[in-house]
Amino acid sequence: MNTNLEAKRHTLAHLLAASVLTFRPDAKPTVGPAVDTGFYYDFEFSEPLSDKDFKDIEKKMRKLLPSWKAFTHEVVTADKAKEIFKDNPYKLELIDGIVERGEEITLYTCGSGDSAFTDLCRGGHSECPAQDIDADSFKLSHIAGAYWRGDEKNKMLTRVYGLAFDTKEELDAHLAHIAEAEKRDHRKLGQELDLFHFDESIGKGLPIWLPKGNIIKEELEKWAKETEEAWGYQRVTTPIITKDNLFYTSGHLPLYSDSMYAPIVIEEENYYIKPMNCPFHHKTFAARPKSYKDLPVRLAEYGWCHRYEDSGSLFGMMRVRGMQMNDAHIYVQKEKAVEEFVNVIKLHEYYYKVLGITNYSMELALRDPNNMSKYHGDEQDWKDAEQMTMDAMKASGVPYTVVQEGAAFYGPKMDFQIVSSIGRSFTASTNQLDLYMGKKFELEYTDSDGKKKTPAVIHRAPLGTHERFIGFLIEHFAGAFPLWLSPVQVKVIPIAEPHHDYARNVATELRKVGLRVELDDSNESLGKRIRQTKIEKVPYTIIIGDKDIEVNKVTLESRKESLGQMSLGHVIEKLEEERDSKSL
Repeated sequence: MNTNLEAKRHTLAHLLAASVLTFRPDAKPTVGPAVDTGFYYDFEFSEPLSDKDFKDIEKKMRKLLPSWKAFTHEVVTADKAKEIFKDNPYKLELIDGIVERGEEITLYTCGSGDSAFTDLCRGGHSECPAQDIDADSFKLSHIAGAYWRGDEKNKMLTRVYGLAFDTKEELDAHLAHIAEAEKRDHRKLGQELDLFHFDESIGKGLPIWLPKGNIIKEELEKWAKETEEAWGYQRVTTPIITKDNLFYTSGHLPLYSDSMYAPIVIEEENYYIKPMNCPFHHKTFAARPKSYKDLPVRLAEYGWCHRYEDSGSLFGMMRVRGMQMNDAHIYVQKEKAVEEFVNVIKLHEYYYKVLGITNYSMELALRDPNNMSKYHGDEQDWKDAEQMTMDAMKASGVPYTVVQEGAAFYGPKMDFQIVSSIGRSFTASTNQLDLYMGKKFELEYTDSDGKKKTPAVIHRAPLGTHERFIGFLIEHFAGAFPLWLSPVQVKVIPIAEPHHDYARNVATELRKVGLRVELDDSNESLGKRIRQTKIEKVPYTIIIGDKDIEVNKVTLESRKESLGQMSLGHVIEKLEEERDSKSL
């Protein structure tokens, strides 16, 4: 973050607190930092605050700003600080923490007279807020609940967020971006377009795919299966539950148990619903003897997985508890693992190219050097896996970064980060070159020298889970999917009753070539039916009236324009080519 802008945002957090206190003198301000797009301040209120109060608070902030010429700061004793904040238990707790750490207690004040505001703070403000801060460059945005110090055992506070930039133009651009993001919100569009549904009586984070959403899901799955067959993958199906021993072997119990559903007791044994496919695929590989001539073995599955995600982290389709993923595991000779991993990266790129995703990069998560005890396995295997993964990432030519934390307990992991058409970033898939699990599961193959060896394992899921990836695509395309993914590809609309039979015949011919067609011969006006088609974001509309029937043609419209009158044969040829080529 620009340090000057960060200072402005931090200053505005103070200005917000000062302004709120003029309306709510009994409020207890707690902490207020700068954040990526602005600032916030947490308060305890005796009466609820709402966004309806924002107009008055902003007005007060702009009225106070000219009098905020400069900050002064003072180093004080704990006793003096506690006297100043004696009515605020949150500040008193912070003061005790500062004393325990042996740090100085500093107070910062800005403004004079009635506009003066003093806060417990470490500094980092604008030198002259009145001059530095454009009064039109900030805006209060929303209110949220926030536990004191992020601990759900503590009191829930009210967090007031604000946006702040260097200029009004930058603020306006950001507000426009937010408005566009809200229009594209996958939760909103998913409901409007009848794609998916959540029902509390079924359970949190457990989505129902409605018929139209299910079409998108199955089209993606069909495409992935065809693609991966061409790339040398074999499909398998594994059970959705297993005895607990499988997860003790993999090490997920107890390390991963918080993210797993509770066990089911069957015949006095614990069974778990699977949260991932990896251990099942390892057992699949081991089911029959393998030689080096069989490798690489690429096992793919669209298996159901269920994870007990914390309820507070659930977010539409982006984080759910029930999911199907584009998962596969590759068993390969160690000396060929880098080449195979490069091919995995190329497969990601192929998928993204077809979907029009051009902004993507990779992130390699290594071990946290400050917490090495949580990682399992041989040190040399770790070093080899890290180096081999980096070699593959370099060879791929895809931009990447490396972070010194975030590795899985059994090996480094590489995430693909993709960016939507409006600039929102998502983690699309996690991929790993794993030298640990093969040994844990005693996997082996007979090499060319007749000796038994352990294969390297590559975990990969280019399209991630259907739920998260389709959530991304909804926002990326703003719900206006390309023809091949659209639940309804063509809407046929006869202008009036005399045109109904012709329209039905047109719809029948389109269905014969596998196009997904809806006929709207309802009694609604033509204008309303066309508007509804636009709302539903159907790629093509065929309008049929007297002139079309007279010349045995149809009038075709896309989402953006009228394409004019043409023969039905020409329409079919055009739509088949667009569908089959997966054109955008």
